[in-house]
Amino acid sequence: MKLTILGGGGFRVPLVYGALLTDRAEGRVTEVVLHDLDAGRLSAVGRVLAEQAAAVPGAPTVTTTTDLDEALRGADFIFSAIRVGGLEGRADDERVALAEGVLGQETVGAGGIAYGLRTVPVAVDIARRVARLAPDAWVINFTNPAGLVTEAMSRHLGDRVIGICDSPVGLGRRIARVLGANPNEAWIDYVGLNHLGWVRGLKIAGRDELPRLLADPDLLGSFEEGKLFGVDWLQSLGAIPNEYLHYYYFNREAVRAYQHAEKTRGAFLADQQARFYDEVGAPGAKALDVWDRTRAEREATYMSENRETAGAGERDADDLSGGYEKVALALMRAIARDERTTLILNVRNQGTLSVLDHDAVIEVPCLVDANGAHPVSVAPLPDHATGLVCSVKAVEREVLAAAGSASRATAVKAFALHPLVDSVNVARKLVEGYTSVHPGLAYLK
Repeated sequence: MKLTILGGGGFRVPLVYGALLTDRAEGRVTEVVLHDLDAGRLSAVGRVLAEQAAAVPGAPTVTTTTDLDEALRGADFIFSAIRVGGLEGRADDERVALAEGVLGQETVGAGGIAYGLRTVPVAVDIARRVARLAPDAWVINFTNPAGLVTEAMSRHLGDRVIGICDSPVGLGRRIARVLGANPNEAWIDYVGLNHLGWVRGLKIAGRDELPRLLADPDLLGSFEEGKLFGVDWLQSLGAIPNEYLHYYYFNREAVRAYQHAEKTRGAFLADQQARFYDEVGAPGAKALDVWDRTRAEREATYMSENRETAGAGERDADDLSGGYEKVALALMRAIARDERTTLILNVRNQGTLSVLDHDAVIEVPCLVDANGAHPVSVAPLPDHATGLVCSVKAVEREVLAAAGSASRATAVKAFALHPLVDSVNVARKLVEGYTSVHPGLAYLK
């Protein structure tokens, strides 16, 4: 079975390959093709993968290419993990937004809109090529903003594109762990959009244990989200929000923290990964050791400004292991082998949330089998969550419209309507700022 990874020179690719190395069952991946526009990054990641595979008999073969069509032909699965504009673009997204006093995070607020406007045209081109060159392939989208990009690709690939994110999985795992339950045996009632969702229940042996957690301040304050949001706020909500909702619920504090940080997250990662690729290319470098060390630093500093604002302290060691690669492999196995499972995924709504239309991509538990991912019916959201979900989905639709029409005015509308921008004048300045620094936005007229 052939797996193509778009963005194959990306830093997190070894996580995916490492997960593949543990899969010894029939119908496993035997061929991995890495595609990237940067041959140097491809070479560096290829060295890490070679060291990972050195002691593993029958490891999947790895080839690299900068030819997109060549990478897509004959693929059974395609992981899309591209970053249009690179980490330098992410740093610019943050800088331009913060200069106007609004959030520049890569998936939330102004930064997410700018990233989406750059990425959607490229993602749509990929989707069209997949439909032509690998019509039977399944596309698993890692590319952020994951829900928005998945929806853009679904207009050309239908339900054969599925978006993934490890945030809901990590959240459910932390809640189950603090309740003393096995995360693999828990049913997580999670619903929303990518990076905008809530756990409203967690059933163990058919019994919802979330009320027990919400009623116990000591338990509730003992894990990441309890520390990040505060016990009182979680009890007021009656649910556990995805960590990215901290940018909404504590927006002023988050913006202030990012404005005073020595470096934005994008600038930090750009510098860190530049060092990584340089070190891996040095004569005699142990590529896998360099990657492991860099990854540990990356994970430990994740959302550090938010945790500092909340006084949440360091991340727990159990939260540093990532997990998106496990979700991706579980999804791929379920489809390829008809190993039925339940995963929280980004898929078309299909009537699951009545406040959104059929084609809106949402993030909910899905039953997965050989025919793909099928969203599970969920109860309606409370009013406060419904308002936020509908507002942000409306912004995503304006981003898709702007990308499709190349309309600068529509791009301004997308920024202005976002609840974390809420100013037409600021929106105009943001569009001006972003188009001046991003060649990938030159299409907006």
